[in-house]
Parts: sequence; C-alpha cells; structure tokens
Amino acid sequence: MNKIEHIGIAVNSLNKSVPLYELLLNTSCYKTELVASEQVNTAFFKTGENKVELLEATDEDSAIARFLEKKGEGIHHIAFAVDDILAEMERLKANGFVLLNETPKKGADNKMVCFVHPKQTNGVLIELCQEIKWV
Repeated sequence: MNKIEHIGIAVNSLNKSVPLYELLLNTSCYKTELVASEQVNTAFFKTGENKVELLEATDEDSAIARFLEKKGEGIHHIAFAVDDILAEMERLKANGFVLLNETPKKGADNKMVCFVHPKQTNGVLIELCQEIKWV
C-alpha cells in the first residue's frame, strides 16, 4: 500500500455537503460521478496531495444507505493506492483477511477497487485502489 488515496465520507445529501466541504477545505469539488454498480453518487475534493470523497446513496438498499441508517454521516472508509491490486488482494487473503469482493471492480475516479472486511481491521473499512491505465 503506497499511500492513502482518499478518505470516503458518507453524507445524506451532496447538495448540502458539497458547499460545506468547499468552504471547509477552501477548494472546489473537482468531480462528481455516479457509480451505478454501488448505487452511489460521489463528489471529490483535492487538497494538496490528499483527496476526500463524499458518498451519497442513490438507493435505500445500498451499502451507503445502510451505513447512514446505522451510523449516520461520517467517515465510511480509508482508501489506499496500490500498484498491483491483484497481488495485494492475494497477499491480504494469504494473511487471513476477508475481502468483500473476490475480484476488483470498477469504482469511482478511474479506479479498480476492492474492500477489506472491517471486522478484521478494527472496524475500519479499507479500500484498495489501483488507477485504471488506458492504452
């Protein structure tokens, strides 16, 4: 794991939260994206080398909707950049970690992603992110 790629924050409303985070971080939202497979709308902010991703549920049965219902708004996950997501997934599985998806899937911001079950990471949902390289 090379660095923290972003911190994901679950919010009830991007319409309310984007202006708040623009003011808080003193920067504009540089990208919004619908990730239909995850039933989530995202908004990204960059401050220095760091990124923040806001996550808004698009369906009441989505993982983000369940998270918001159970825990309310707040930090949802920490994402780490990796060079080789398949190798990192194998390394983690070999060390006993449970992955929430067996193969990487397309996530937001041009990334392939995989999540590590939070029951084995002190309650923190960990996301692995690898940049999709277009040829």
